[in-house]
Amino acid sequence: MSGIIRLEPAHALIAGALHRASFEIAWRDEEFAQLLEQPGVAGLMWTGAAPQGFILIRAVADEAEILTLAVAPDFRRRGIAESLLEEAVRMLRAGGTHRLFLEVADDNAPARALYEKHGFAATGRRAKYYGRGPAGRVDAVIMALALQPPMLAAPHH
Repeated sequence: MSGIIRLEPAHALIAGALHRASFEIAWRDEEFAQLLEQPGVAGLMWTGAAPQGFILIRAVADEAEILTLAVAPDFRRRGIAESLLEEAVRMLRAGGTHRLFLEVADDNAPARALYEKHGFAATGRRAKYYGRGPAGRVDAVIMALALQPPMLAAPHH
């Protein structure tokens, strides 16, 4: 049986392993443990016979940021990232978050397509943000999604 569970500090080693399998330059297990203990940081993990992916989010005031989203290579293209993203968006909307931001590598076409499919729009760039080892660096595309409808201004009398 597969499903989504909350990512807890005890899952830091799992998150670190999934991150290393997904990214050339990965975060350390200790970084996940520290992040998951911070106020406003929440994570979700997709698990089946084994953990297959996770999303990590930080919320502050009425805004949130996707810190990272990773799916093990053997489990990609099965809707896991989409399920994690949709659940995170539901959770944030229910909590009253107004906008969700993320940074994605300009050369990560599958991730950019996923975010665009879910309504994210590019709002800026960070030049040479992501390291690619010997291949150099690539820009980050900053994307945002409005989670709450805009407030209507009160009519003037």
